[in-house]
Amino acid sequence: MDGHFVPNMTFGAPVVTKIRSHVDRPAQAFGKGTFDCHMMISEPKKWVKEFQKAGCDLYCFHYEAAVDSTAAESPEAQSETKTSPKEMIKYIHDQGMRAGIAIKPKTDVSVLYDILDNSNKEEVPDMALVMTVEPGFGGQKFMPDMMPKVEALRKRYPELNIEVDGGLSEKTIDTAADAGANVIVAGSAVFGAQDPRHVIQILREAVEKRR
Repeated sequence: MDGHFVPNMTFGAPVVTKIRSHVDRPAQAFGKGTFDCHMMISEPKKWVKEFQKAGCDLYCFHYEAAVDSTAAESPEAQSETKTSPKEMIKYIHDQGMRAGIAIKPKTDVSVLYDILDNSNKEEVPDMALVMTVEPGFGGQKFMPDMMPKVEALRKRYPELNIEVDGGLSEKTIDTAADAGANVIVAGSAVFGAQDPRHVIQILREAVEKRR
């Protein structure tokens, strides 16, 4: 979060670097130890290399940012050239990371179809993230009306990794998993629990039994 794309700020690459030093790299794609960095920022391309150096495995940017941001490749750089979602995905892949693309609640899921249908696999994301709250703050209420987006993606792309983020808990996980989500982000439900391991187990099992 940068205080621009969303009205909040959070930790950056230095914290990722520190945590990475304590967590082994994943042995396989999306395996244990995967650092999935959700970039709620206005200029996502500027930070790709910084997060790659920090230890990010999957760099997930917002569609809404990529269609209105510059092609500058570092935080201090400036560019009058615009980037695009497809160009962003290829750039992330070129840095050796997997790429994710996120959409806000008010963004129609159909904007992802042209990107996901691309014949150039270097420009196709490894994951699509459907936000189930407005990005920027934790502890918000899950938006079940976002599930048709997940269902549409799952029907059209059976093998796609589909992530949901926002309000996921023991009470809402079945709704998300039934819709087709197979990558789950949970903050408050885990860190606010008396037994975080138990909550993680419930969330994981809900997804795995629907595979």
